[in-house]
Amino acid sequence: MPGLKADFFRRAEGDRVATVGCYSIGDRELLMAWGYVDEDHCRHNAVRDPDGGWHAPADGCPDVELVRDGHTVVGLAVRAPNGEWIKA
Repeated sequence: MPGLKADFFRRAEGDRVATVGCYSIGDRELLMAWGYVDEDHCRHNAVRDPDGGWHAPADGCPDVELVRDGHTVVGLAVRAPNGEWIKA
């Protein structure tokens, strides 16, 4: 998706490696997802609301949908824990 940036950070925790992915579009943070590198899916995620605060962390991977204009991807929508879709 044009403009989507992902930064990944890792650190050793005993015999496991913890990781967090921080996703942004332009200078706007959109979401974080974290867990361990040996797991197939995110352990938790948190979505940034348009006012700049963070929604409470939720279990698992975030619900994400592409926003399209015809066949062209023009944005991204992430579902916050309250059910609201945050669009970027």
